[in-house]
Amino acid sequence: MSLEVVTGNQAAGCALSLAGEANRTARGAACGIYPITPQTEIVEYVAKFPFSKGRVVPVESEHSAMAVSMGASMSGARAFTASSSNGIAYMAENIMVAGYYRLPIVMVAVNRTLGPPWNIWADQGDTLMLRDFPWLQFYCENNQEVLDTTLLAFRLAEDKRILLPALTCMDAFIVSHTQTETALPDQSEVDRFLPDLDLPHRMHYDEARTLGGLAWPHEELSMRLEIDEAMKRVPGVYQECRESFEKIFGRDPGDMLQTFEVDDADQILIASGTIATTAREVIRHRREAGEKIGLVKIKMFRPFPEAALREACQSASRVGVLDRNYAAGTGGIFWQDTRAAFQGHRDDVLIQNYLTGLCGGDVTPDVVDDIITNLASRPEASEPVWIGVDTGRRTLQ
Repeated sequence: MSLEVVTGNQAAGCALSLAGEANRTARGAACGIYPITPQTEIVEYVAKFPFSKGRVVPVESEHSAMAVSMGASMSGARAFTASSSNGIAYMAENIMVAGYYRLPIVMVAVNRTLGPPWNIWADQGDTLMLRDFPWLQFYCENNQEVLDTTLLAFRLAEDKRILLPALTCMDAFIVSHTQTETALPDQSEVDRFLPDLDLPHRMHYDEARTLGGLAWPHEELSMRLEIDEAMKRVPGVYQECRESFEKIFGRDPGDMLQTFEVDDADQILIASGTIATTAREVIRHRREAGEKIGLVKIKMFRPFPEAALREACQSASRVGVLDRNYAAGTGGIFWQDTRAAFQGHRDDVLIQNYLTGLCGGDVTPDVVDDIITNLASRPEASEPVWIGVDTGRRTLQ
C-alpha cells in the first residue's frame, strides 16, 4: 500500500483496475468506456491499465458502454464502467436491464447536473433518477471513500446472497478533480479481498441459453420478490464485507450510515457527499459553544437504511435534511425517504428540507450555519426551502 496524492477520479480508476485484475485467474475483466466531463479521467486510467486478462472497449455512446459491460458480466467476467449526468440518462435503459438481469456490475458515477441548460457542476439528480432501479447506491464524501467503497461494492455486489449491480457516486469536481492524500492498495491486497467471480447464471459457450425472454406475470413477480429479498440482505452482508475490508487493508471503509455527535442532539442535520464534510465542521464549532447538534451522513442510499436512521435520530426533536438534488414538485429526494422512514414510527419530530448546492452551488459554512439557525427557530415544518436562488423567491425565513 502506498500513500499518494491523487484525484477522486484517479482513486476510482485505481479501484476499478485493481478489482478487474484480481479476477485474472477466473473469467477476467471487461469495461465499456465512453468519455464525459467530469468522468473522463476514470476511463482514461482504466484504459491504460495493463490487464493480464481483460479488455477495455471504447464505444460510440454511454448506452453501448453499459451494453459491453453487461455482455462481459453475462459471460462471467468482472465488469465495470463509469459515467456522469446525461451520459447516465442515455444509458438508463441498459442500467435498468443490468439490475433485472442480476449482473454484479460496478459503475462509478460522477454526480453532475443534468441539462439542458448545460451545466458541468455537482448535483445528485443524475444517479437519483435511478433510485427505483434494482441497483445499490453509495454516496462518497472524499477520495479515500471513493476508492474503498468501489472495492467494497464489488465484493458486496458479487456475493451470491445479493447479485445486484452497484453505483459508487462522488460530487463533480469537488471530489473528482480535487487531489488529496489517498492510500492506494497493492494488487496482492485486492486479490485477497476479492475472490474470483463465480456468477451462477453466466452464459456458457457450449450451452444454449436465453436471457431476458418473455416471462409470464407470475414469473416476473417472483423475480421482483427475489430482488426485494436480496435488497433486505444488503445491510447484513455489507457489515461482513466491511469487517473483511478492515482486516485486509487496515482501515474501516465506513458504515452505511455514519453519525457525529448524535447521542444527545436536539437537532440533527442529514447530509451526503461533500456537504457532510462542511456540516461536520460547523457542528463541531457549535458544539464547542454548547449547542446540542449532530450529523447523520447517509452513505448508502439504496437500500435506504431506515431503521439505522431512526435509531441515529432518536434523541432529536428537529431534523434538517440537506439535499443536493430535487425531484420536480416534491422536493429533495433524501428528504422524501427520511420522512417515509419516520412515518408510523415517530410523529414528534420536525423534519425540514433544505435544497442547497443544487446545480453546483457552493455549500459554505455560512450556509450551514444559517440552516441550523433556521431549523432551531421553526415552529413547524414547511415546504422545502430553496437556498441560493437569486430571485429571492425562497429565503431562510
